[in-house]
Amino acid sequence: MDTSTPAGKALFQMMGVFAEFERAMIRERVKSGLERGKAQGKILGRPPIDPRREAAILDDLREGKAGIIKLAAAHGVGVGTVQRIKASLNL
Repeated sequence: MDTSTPAGKALFQMMGVFAEFERAMIRERVKSGLERGKAQGKILGRPPIDPRREAAILDDLREGKAGIIKLAAAHGVGVGTVQRIKASLNL
């Protein structure tokens, strides 16, 4: 595509307009689907971890047994999960 000509510039700009339109349509469909799911009573997002596992992580964090990465590996959860639990303790 030669964007140095008026026709090339116009074609390039039209492609940009269509790409922006398609992106807006995707966002609208996703938002509509999420709203429909909520209206049907569906629980959105990741499922919560087992409360016993969370309690064990809390205990290990309070005792200072290991770092976040080692605790995550030991309990079979992600590092972000351990960080979230630690943040809730304000340690």
